Amino acid sequence: MIDIHCHPLPDTDDGAKTFDIALAMCQMAAKDGTTHLVATPHCNYRYTFDAQANRARLKELQAAVGDSPKLLLGCDFHLSYDNLRKLAENGSDFSINHTRYLLVEFADHFIPDQMDNVFYEIEVAGFTPILTHPERNPVIQRKPELLYRWAVRGCLVQITAMSYLGAFGPNAQRLSEEWLERNLIHFFASDAHDLIHRPPLLSTCYKKVASALGRSVADILLEKNPAAVINGVSLPAQAQPVSPKEPTRKKSWFFIFHR
Repeated sequence: MIDIHCHPLPDTDDGAKTFDIALAMCQMAAKDGTTHLVATPHCNYRYTFDAQANRARLKELQAAVGDSPKLLLGCDFHLSYDNLRKLAENGSDFSINHTRYLLVEFADHFIPDQMDNVFYEIEVAGFTPILTHPERNPVIQRKPELLYRWAVRGCLVQITAMSYLGAFGPNAQRLSEEWLERNLIHFFASDAHDLIHRPPLLSTCYKKVASALGRSVADILLEKNPAAVINGVSLPAQAQPVSPKEPTRKKSWFFIFHR
């Protein structure tokens, strides 16, 4: 499995507090079956994003970890006017493994009406937005139809594995399950921050997806699509989004087309 959203870099944000915890998180992920892990430190009003320092921390951590998991760098990119300016100037500092894919995080309690314009700015800068954990966002929980609109216009969607398993409450779990049936999810990731409360584990999520929709779908969401992202290529398969106005099909993920 490939985890495109994790916070293992020590003393960088609200993730791993020490180098020992960072190392243990990577070891836990490898034992759980993760082969590649993208370190995605926050870039927001609380934490300064220093690309050069992050690369140095990643190199030091990889040396201690060894061969597995392979560590790559990205960013948990908070949407703000200042960050959009930085993206236009030095976008590859923030994208996943210097590709065109960018993790995009909404504010918790406010999403502007002109989000389509914001996504357009990101695309003009040369990047494809991956919306991180929308199922946990209070605004989107109240207006889940927003996600369908954004997915149709080309945004990709990453759900937290623990949301799908119920750890972030019934609303986040319900939306994760519904969006999975509506083909609105492109990736599951851990968004891990520690060893206990938010650990870097994906295997239980993989098993639940496989049980619900088959191993081929689990492979797409936790291996094939993430592999395309870290390699900077188009996703190998994508299912047609199902509108909130239409009934879901339990096996709808099998009606896929190649982009």
